[in-house]
Amino acid sequence: MPFHSILSDQLESEVELNDSDIPQFFQDFNLDQVFQSIMEGFDEYNLKPFFVAPLNNVKTIAYRQEILQDLEGETLRRHIDTFAEKIHYMREHLARAEKVSYEDQRERWFLDAVEIYCNTVKCLADEISHLDVKSKGVRAFREYLKTYINSGHFKSLLDETKKLKDDLLSITYCIKIRQKKVTVRKYESEPDYSYDIEVTFRKFQQVAINDYQFIFPDSVKMNNIEEDIINRVARLYPDIFQTLHDYYVKHQDYLDQTISRFDREVQFYIAYLDFIEKIKLNGLKFCYPQVFDQSKEIHAYETFDLALANKLLQEDLTVVCNDFYLKDLERVFVVSGPNQGGKTTFARTFGQLHYLASLGYPVPGRKAQLFMYDQLFTHFEKEENIEDLRGKLQDELVRIHDILKQATSNSIIIINEGFISTALNDALFLGREVLQQIIQRDILCVYVTFIDELSILNDATVSMMSTIIPENPTLRTYKVIRRPADGRAYAISIAEKYELTYESLKRRIVK
Repeated sequence: MPFHSILSDQLESEVELNDSDIPQFFQDFNLDQVFQSIMEGFDEYNLKPFFVAPLNNVKTIAYRQEILQDLEGETLRRHIDTFAEKIHYMREHLARAEKVSYEDQRERWFLDAVEIYCNTVKCLADEISHLDVKSKGVRAFREYLKTYINSGHFKSLLDETKKLKDDLLSITYCIKIRQKKVTVRKYESEPDYSYDIEVTFRKFQQVAINDYQFIFPDSVKMNNIEEDIINRVARLYPDIFQTLHDYYVKHQDYLDQTISRFDREVQFYIAYLDFIEKIKLNGLKFCYPQVFDQSKEIHAYETFDLALANKLLQEDLTVVCNDFYLKDLERVFVVSGPNQGGKTTFARTFGQLHYLASLGYPVPGRKAQLFMYDQLFTHFEKEENIEDLRGKLQDELVRIHDILKQATSNSIIIINEGFISTALNDALFLGREVLQQIIQRDILCVYVTFIDELSILNDATVSMMSTIIPENPTLRTYKVIRRPADGRAYAISIAEKYELTYESLKRRIVK
C-alpha cells in the first residue's frame, strides 16, 4: 500500500495545535500531567498536537498498535533511534548554517547536512530491508524508502554531494605569515618537516614538559582573518566554490517531506514506549486493548491510574490496581464508598484508558476491551465563578444540560461527585433524572456519588464500591470492587466531615 504517514494509513492533513483544542477532560483525568511527562526530552518534535487528535476508527487504532508492537522489537528500535539521532545531527548543522554570516561557511555547513541526510536515509533503508516486521505501516515505510533511495532524484543528489565533498577535500593551500602580512597560495608539494623535527627533538625530552599547544575555540563563527583566508582560497579554486554556491541554491528543498514527517511522527510512539517502560520495570502491566465500535461490553483487569502511578513510583510508593467489566445491558458504573477511597481515581482510570486507546497506545492493565467513543465528556466539581452570577447548583445543571445536549449513544460521560452542593433528597432526584437520560440513550457512563440508591436504578447500572479495612474503617484499601452498596458510604463521609468517627471522638474525649 502507498505510504502516507506512520500515524495513519489514510491521507490526512497535519494537525495544528490551538489552546482551544485541548479538552477540559485533560485536567479532569490528569492527562495533561501524563503527556507532559511523556514529552520530556522530546521538545524538538512538538508532539503535543498528536495528543489532542484521538482517532475515530478502529482500523487506524489497529494500524498504530501494530507499529508499536514492531517498535518494541530491539533491532528495529535501535535502527530508528540511530536514524533519529543522525537526523537530529543534520538539523544541528542546518541551525549552525543559519547562524553564520559568511556565505562560503554557511554553504559548507549545508553541504555537510545534506551528506548526513543522504547517508542516514540510505543506511536506514539498508538496515530495515530484511527485518521481520509485521505492521502494515512499517512495511509501507520500508517500501517507500526503497523506492526513494533508488529514485533518480536521490541518486543524483547523492552523487553530487559526494563529488563536491571530494572536490573540497582535494583543495590544498599554504599560508605564509610574516609579521602582519598573510599570504595564501596553492600548495606545491613542499616537504613537511614536522615529523622529522619531532623525531629529532624527542631524544632530548627527559621530564614532562608544559604543553604550549594552542587550543582553538569551539565556535561555528569565523573571525575576519579566517574569512579573509578562505576568500583567498576561493580565488585560487573558483570553479569548486562556484559549484558549492550553485549546489546550495539548487538543493534548498533536498529534505523529502514524507521522511521528515516520519522522523517527527515516529517519536509519538517512541516517547510513550520510553515512558511506560519505566513503569513496567516496577511490575505494572500494559496491554494492547481490543477496541470495538459496536459492542459496549467492556472490561479491564489489573488496570490503574497512569498519572497517579507515575507520581507514586517516583516516591517509591505502592500502586493499587483494579478490575472492571460491563456485560449484556450494563452501561453505567455507579461508584460509591467512603471519601478518599479511590472513587475519583477509578473514574480517571476509566477515562484515561479510553482516551489512550483512542490514540492507539497500549493501556495500563493485563487485559482490556474498550469502546470506540465519538465524544468524551466529564463533569467534575469546580469552584464557583463569581463572574457568571450563577450559584454552584445552577452551574452544575447548566453544564450537565450542555453535556446531554451534545452526547450521542456512542459517547462516554464521566460524572464525579455530582450535585453535592444540594440536599440529599435533591441530589438523589437530580442524579436519578440525569442517569435515566443517559441510560435511555444507551451511553457508557461512570457516576461517582455518595448516594447508594442510584446504583440500583435498573439493570443498566452496576454498583462499584471503594473498600476499607474491616478492622479499621478509617483506613482505605483504594480497591474499587463490583458489589452492592452497603449504605455506609454517606454515613461515614458525614461522620468524617463533622469529626464524629470513632477516632475523632476518642481524641476529643482524651483531651
